Amino acid sequence: MSPKTRYGCDESELAHYTCRRAPHRMAVDGRLDRPGWREAERSRRFVDLVSGVPGLLETRMASLWDDEFLYVAFWVSEPDVRAKLVERDALVWTENDVEIFIGGEDCYYEFEINALGTVYEVFYIWQDALKKGSRFDIPEFELKGRRVDVLGGFQDAMRWGKHPRGARWAFMDYDLPGLRAAVQVQGTINDATDVDEGWTAEIAFSWSGLRTLAGGRPVPPRPGDVWRMDFSRFELLEFCGVKAEPHPGWALNKHGVYDSHIPECFSFVRFSDEPASAR
Repeated sequence: MSPKTRYGCDESELAHYTCRRAPHRMAVDGRLDRPGWREAERSRRFVDLVSGVPGLLETRMASLWDDEFLYVAFWVSEPDVRAKLVERDALVWTENDVEIFIGGEDCYYEFEINALGTVYEVFYIWQDALKKGSRFDIPEFELKGRRVDVLGGFQDAMRWGKHPRGARWAFMDYDLPGLRAAVQVQGTINDATDVDEGWTAEIAFSWSGLRTLAGGRPVPPRPGDVWRMDFSRFELLEFCGVKAEPHPGWALNKHGVYDSHIPECFSFVRFSDEPASAR
């Protein structure tokens, strides 16, 4: 399938990001004013998921890696930082969050976090890949006894019949081994009486935890390897009690449609052996 006929995006419009070596093991406390993140290459401003115009509020990301972890950071400008959901795997995408999708071999992984540090995770496997004798034919991905949904199926009107590969099994109770994540708020959360600067998020994905996702690719990656990832933000806007629906989605590059779940539209992330300080 050519980029011109692919659902949602043109490959020529996708972002390319170079992920450089972390200078040391990162603390993962949400504070991004430390060595490592100060030297990391900060991305361009996120753009509207559909149109590609710059987002109303500024959002940027950066990424680093070492032999044990892939690190991702977000800088989120927000004059009124809000978050309510506190339960693990609550639907934080229904309020304000930042998100990371990591593309894999016949699968992909979704991570979301809000300004309270509430995490939501899902592991997706294309239905045509989850079959007897495949690499996913393991107890971890047994459909029975797991909390599994279907993305892109008949009940999913937003995506039904749109992606050429079809539906995905969504493992809603999946927890990535070794995951670490933290946030810091620059202001006062859930207080509309003042003006906030925003919030920052810092996430570490263990390479050992990503081994299933990677399939035949080496983990950690080799310098020069390219992975596909999506970095995005969703913002619940409300004026005079009326919520904007769907609420705006901003990403490192546009998808052309209001749908984050298009691996062909994920950005290109190239791993470099150069330290971030050498940039």
